[in-house]
Amino acid sequence: MKKPNEQTRLAARERPKGRKPVMYQTWKELLFLHWEIAPEVIQKTLPEGLHVDTFEGKTYIGIVPFFMRNIRPAYLPAVPWISNFLETNVRTYVHDENGNPGVWFYSLDANQGLAVWLARTFFKLPYFKATMSAKWQKDKTALLYKTRRNGAKKGSFFNYETEGNYREAVEGTLEFFLLERYLLFSWNARKKQLMKGQVVHVPYQFTETKVDQWDDELLLLNQFKSTKRPPDIMQYAPGVDVDVYAIEKV
Repeated sequence: MKKPNEQTRLAARERPKGRKPVMYQTWKELLFLHWEIAPEVIQKTLPEGLHVDTFEGKTYIGIVPFFMRNIRPAYLPAVPWISNFLETNVRTYVHDENGNPGVWFYSLDANQGLAVWLARTFFKLPYFKATMSAKWQKDKTALLYKTRRNGAKKGSFFNYETEGNYREAVEGTLEFFLLERYLLFSWNARKKQLMKGQVVHVPYQFTETKVDQWDDELLLLNQFKSTKRPPDIMQYAPGVDVDVYAIEKV
C-alpha cells in the first residue's frame, strides 16, 4: 500500500487527459466544520481498498453545508427549479492502495429529489432527501442554514459568518489537506467494486469563520458518537465552479 505524498496530492488537481466533463456545477457559501477523530474509528467504517488519510498522524471528519447552483449535464442548459438546491455532506479523508488521496462520503443530504436519484444511480453516492432552507442574516454577512433528513427525529442548524480575509491553502498545511480534495470514492454495492470520480476547480479561497450555531446530529445519523465539543476547525469559502468527470472503477 502506498501513502499520498506531495506529488500525488498535487496531481489530483490536474485535469484528466483525454476525457471531458459529464457535468458542470457551482458550489457556493460552503461551511467546513471538522472534528479530529481517532484513525482506528474512521478505518472501521471504510470499505475494502480505502485507508484513512492522516495529517501529522491525525484524522478528521467533516460536515459541509453549502449551495448547489447551475447543476447541469455537459450537453444541457441549467434549469432553475432542478439545477439549484441545498446540500450537506458528511465526509472523511482517505486514500486508495496506490496512494491517491480523496474524499469518502458517509452521506449527502439534498432537498432536490431528482438530484438524489441521479447521484445514487450514476455516481453510487449515499444521497438522502431532506427538507432544507438557508436564510441570510446580518445584512447578508451570515447564513442561517437548516437541514432535516426525511424520517429523522431531529434536524441540524448552522449559523455562520460569510465574510473574512480570504486566502488560498498552502501546500503542506492542514488547510490544504482538508480543502484541496479533487477525488471522491464510492462503493458499488451490487458489483462490490470501489469506484472513483474526479472534479476539477480552481483552489478554494477561504477564511476562518465564526459559527454561532452548529450541531453534530448528522454524525449521529451516520453511526458516530457525539463529539460533545465544538468543531476543531471552522472555515468558510464563497465558492467555485466545478467540472465533474464520470465515475470509474478504481
